[in-house]
Formats: sequence, structure tokens, C-alpha cells
Amino acid sequence: MLSTVDFGEADRIVTLFTRAHGRLSAFAAGARKSKRRFAGALEAGTHLTAWLVTGSGDTCRLDKVDVIRSFHRLRDDLARIARAMYCLELCREISRDHQPNEPLFDALAQYLGLLEEKKAGPTSLIKFELDALQYTGFMPRFSPCALCGQPTGDRPRFDPEHGGVVCASCSLRVPYGIPARPEVVDALARLQAGERTPMPAELRARSRELLNLFIAHHLGRKLKSVEFMEQVGTD
Repeated sequence: MLSTVDFGEADRIVTLFTRAHGRLSAFAAGARKSKRRFAGALEAGTHLTAWLVTGSGDTCRLDKVDVIRSFHRLRDDLARIARAMYCLELCREISRDHQPNEPLFDALAQYLGLLEEKKAGPTSLIKFELDALQYTGFMPRFSPCALCGQPTGDRPRFDPEHGGVVCASCSLRVPYGIPARPEVVDALARLQAGERTPMPAELRARSRELLNLFIAHHLGRKLKSVEFMEQVGTD
């Protein structure tokens, strides 16, 4: 489950991410009061089996759930909570209603599992972001140049509108691009290509700046969970 919103005095509207049907909205009548039907299972990040009834509109009715995995152990650490909330919000915003995306579903479930087991290092969050963007068609390009296809060189610029990193020769065509350090561009390109080498903290911070900029450009806003991560001090 990706998120919940209280509705009225007793109900909730939940946003589900399903393997078979993509993102769905569901109305859970009495969810805030019924201990028998939902038993506190409607928490963001919980892996569920859900019984849904479809109607004439876009919102289904949620009748019953069974918990497959709650990931409750990651909820005792603010840094892990921040990373989990970020991944859930990212998937909610870049996925689409009623469009299955099994690779993204599996990547999210796997990452939450690693996070709960304390096996997900800081670099793995950046890898998850890159994979999520690829699975939804938003993948930024870090190598070669997004415009001419040549190496990005030692003075690259990053421009979300043109798909990623451009070389110095093409930088005149992207007046709103920002300078990007070559070592950051190289690290992101390697991670995107599948290399699992951990990044130093400084490279992670600069990488996250570029990815936050890219995601905010395509969504039209900054993800709310980014601010929470910054407050917690999580990169």
C-alpha cells in the first residue's frame, strides 16, 4: 500500500500499488473504527492481499485485506522510515492508474525487504530511484551526451528538460542546465549500468541533488518526503 487519506469520521481512501493492475484507489468504509475487517493493516508500506469490488468509477471498494508482510521492523528507525516513505511516494507519483508495472512492483517490495533487514545501504536508494525511473519511462541519461551522443567530457551540464547530462559543446543549447561534476555523472552512469560500487557521502549528496531536480521537473513539484529526509539527515 502506498498511502492513505482519512475520509469523514470513520473511512479511509487508500492508494494501492498492485502487481496485476498497477496503481488503484480504494474506499475502505469504517477503516478507522473496524478492528475486525482491517485490524490496523492499512499502513503505508504494508504488503497486502486485498479483496476489491469494482464499480462504475475509478475508485474501488476495499472489503478485506490479509497482511503478507508489514515491514514493521523498519519503523523503529527514522532514517529507514524516511527512505521507505520516499520510495512509496516516488512510486505513487510516477506510476499510473490501472497500468501494471511488475518490475517496479517487485523492485519496491525487494527494496523495502532489504531496508527492513538492514541490508540496504545509502547507495541502494539511489539505485532504486534510477531503476524506478527506468521502469516508468522517465530514465535520465548520464552517458553519453543526451543531445549529441558524444562523451560528456570534463564540463558536463545537467538539464532535465533535455533528458539528462549534456557535453560542453551542447551546453549552449541548454541555457538552463546546471554544472555537474564529472565524477558525479560518472558514478551515476556506472550505477545505472548495474555496477554496485558504494558511493562516498559527498557523491551521494550531489547525486541526490540531480535526481531531485530531475524528478521535480517531470512531476512539476518536489516530493514532500524529500524534505522529511533532509530533516532526518538521511541521504
